[in-house]
Amino acid sequence: MPGFEVFGDEERKEVRDVLETGVLFRYGFDQARKGHWKTKTLEAELMKRLGVEYCHVCSSGTAALGIALASCGIGAGDEVIVPPFTFIATLEALLSVGAVPVFAEIDDTLCLDPEAIKPALTARTQAVIPVHMCGSMAHIREIKTICQEKGLILIEDACQAFGATLDGQALGTFGHAGCFSFDSVKTITCGEGGAIVTHDEGIYSTAERYSDHGHDHFGNDRGLEGHSILGNNFRISELNAAVGLAQVRKLDSILEKQRSHKKAIKEGLAHVPGLEFRDVPDEKGDSATFLSFFLPDESRARKLAKDLERAGLDGCFYWYDNNWHYVRKWDHLKHLRSAATLPIHLLEQRPDYEKVELPCSDSIMSRTISIQIKLSWTEEELTDRIEKITAAVGS
Repeated sequence: MPGFEVFGDEERKEVRDVLETGVLFRYGFDQARKGHWKTKTLEAELMKRLGVEYCHVCSSGTAALGIALASCGIGAGDEVIVPPFTFIATLEALLSVGAVPVFAEIDDTLCLDPEAIKPALTARTQAVIPVHMCGSMAHIREIKTICQEKGLILIEDACQAFGATLDGQALGTFGHAGCFSFDSVKTITCGEGGAIVTHDEGIYSTAERYSDHGHDHFGNDRGLEGHSILGNNFRISELNAAVGLAQVRKLDSILEKQRSHKKAIKEGLAHVPGLEFRDVPDEKGDSATFLSFFLPDESRARKLAKDLERAGLDGCFYWYDNNWHYVRKWDHLKHLRSAATLPIHLLEQRPDYEKVELPCSDSIMSRTISIQIKLSWTEEELTDRIEKITAAVGS
């Protein structure tokens, strides 16, 4: 899964280009950089790859979510519907702009259930953030239809699904904006990095200003810049972008290998009684970073998780007990603990996160095991892994 598994001469070459100029900053220094614009080039290649009009590369996937929210006008007191299975960064981005997360159930895609959105709506709902978890897709067309009917902003958190598609269209490109992460354990990596994509010029214009203190970036060498809005600092460095540029050019080979490895493991488990695979709306478009499946009940899932650990198999996840990715263990969110006072404390009407009840999601997550798919496995390692997983699941 992680792009760092395929680091090579391509990444070193792009980084050397930057170091030879001494220009690590993404803006300005036009003469000194000798024509090397790694961030701009990465943005151009991402636009072409994803089929979008605009792309802004930033410092992280978390930053991308916060930038997208701000650029779409989501702010203090606005309610935003989210799934309970996601990385905590989705919630942190919402809280950082003063928005209010409202949880709705997931379905067997492990993503937001379209049918759960309408019951969660209130007069304060302004947006929906479906999260394409573990490399695969939500029922995003159905979610988009609901957002269009209700006049809601749709922001896709595709941080874990770069390279995945639905019917040939890239995840992250169905809504008003889409967000990606290129951190150290994503499909491609910048070390640290993220991106916002959109078809809307206004959203893009706000995003690229907001992420650099409100600078409008007019003129050469930053000499004619204005400051039409207040912003923040979510810039990526040229060094990080250089790594990402080499990585995005490897995406096809990465996806091919991931899909091949996942297919082999899935075929090895296909005969196991009682095991059901996650619903993937478009198998061909799955980025194949994980193979996820359901056991008949929680007790069998817990037993399997322990058996896989005893077998020495890393990268096997029982999310129900994971304190990074599922709401059940997010005590810091339940108590709204932060180093800074969160604006949500000022709201008289806000969800009581200590009393979140999501029985459908609990039922799904308590039975789910996910197996990370790695790029670096040799044929012997892959065969050994299949044998050990099959033995553990069938025991």
